[in-house]
Amino acid sequence: MDARTETRHIPLCVDLDGTLLAADTLWEGAAIILLRNPLMLFPMLFWLAKGKARLKHEVALRSGRKAQDWPYRQAVIDRLAEERKAGRELVLVTGAAPSVARDVADHVGLFSSVMHSTDALNLTSSRKRQALVDRFGDGAFDYMGNSRDDIAVFEVARRAIVVAPDAAAEKWRRNHDAERLETGKVSALAPLKSIRVHQWAKNVLIGVPMILNHEVLHFDAIMSVIVAFFAFSFLASAVYVINDLSDLANDRRHAKKRHRPLASGQMSVPTALILAGCLVLASLSLTLLLPWKFAGVLAFYACATTAYTFVLKRKLLVDVFTLAGLYTTRIVAGAAATGTELSFWLVSFAIFFFLSLALVKRYAELRITQDQSGLKKAGRGYHAEDIEALSQLGMASGCTCALIMALYVDSAAVKELYRYPQLIWLICPIVLYQMSRVWFLARRGQMPDDPLVFMIRDWRSQLTGALVVVIMVAATVIP
Repeated sequence: MDARTETRHIPLCVDLDGTLLAADTLWEGAAIILLRNPLMLFPMLFWLAKGKARLKHEVALRSGRKAQDWPYRQAVIDRLAEERKAGRELVLVTGAAPSVARDVADHVGLFSSVMHSTDALNLTSSRKRQALVDRFGDGAFDYMGNSRDDIAVFEVARRAIVVAPDAAAEKWRRNHDAERLETGKVSALAPLKSIRVHQWAKNVLIGVPMILNHEVLHFDAIMSVIVAFFAFSFLASAVYVINDLSDLANDRRHAKKRHRPLASGQMSVPTALILAGCLVLASLSLTLLLPWKFAGVLAFYACATTAYTFVLKRKLLVDVFTLAGLYTTRIVAGAAATGTELSFWLVSFAIFFFLSLALVKRYAELRITQDQSGLKKAGRGYHAEDIEALSQLGMASGCTCALIMALYVDSAAVKELYRYPQLIWLICPIVLYQMSRVWFLARRGQMPDDPLVFMIRDWRSQLTGALVVVIMVAATVIP
């Protein structure tokens, strides 16, 4: 009997968490449950006291996760399909709960049998090793795994195949010259991608009150704005991480979002939780350096954005009004950080300006997925026929903010701040042009998900912004 024929008669046993899946079903299920109801922490501690097997069972019952919700490693699926085609017996051997293991096995459709944990037995490490030896014999099976817990099984397998290994498994693989199944590179920048540093650009709004009140040459004000910028950015990034955790199933069905670090499995749930915690602590530390009013605004933002993440983003129109409020909150935070008086005109302009941009954001998403059933799966409260109503409301909001700018020009506040206030009139057509252009691009399908980030990066928007600055400077210095 040649080696190929012999291999065909040797079963290939495959681990689930981290091997077949680019995720840990226990950690992800527990995180989802806690995000829905933090008070579930206490029952979880009770189940854990009864044993990890009991915890896995209870979490699987309550997480609501289905087989199609998990991120599968395509390279592993392809390899298993080849082995199955060659007539080899494939066995899924996992420490996951029975319902999870069977559901995944049925979904993949390649396994002859499944071995899994029970309420009383956590089938990992030495227990998995013993179960496989009892069933197949020492050295009478091949094993595909990825972690420190799998090393005990590697030791008694005829052949080990290591997939996306952790440090301990990779060290064992090198020492034993075992096969490594390549599943694609995992970027070391995954945590950095998950905090969305590019989104920090939106937090430059914190400096708007300082600029409009002509305090840009005040060192204390500048330092307060810088500290507030990072405090806000760290907190916002923590919210992005938590939002990705809560939206994992939807993100994995999205054409672009499925590549995010958490959704794709490049970053683990424990890493995400640690990262979010560190970001919150960093934000709180910086907040202590600023006035208490800023802390109040930041606390409000944290509550509002959390409510948006878990509830409000799924509500018709409430989502866009909330987004507009969250953008405006950044301006309020800037005023609180520097002790600057907040202008009624600025707040009024900001609300309608950001409402128009929030409607652009939702319009762009709706345009991409106009199929009504697809939108419902994405958790949004909009239907395909709502797209024109969103467009009309958004353009009306953009025109309204230009009107507010026109009324502001004739106010007493302008005359106090500018030597030649008539020049401020020139900003009105610029605002109208910018908002109209954004909507034209959105209707052409050329607008990304976040229009504010687009405007910050777009050279034409940068040019119009520079013109506004020139006009404001000229209106200030011209005698």
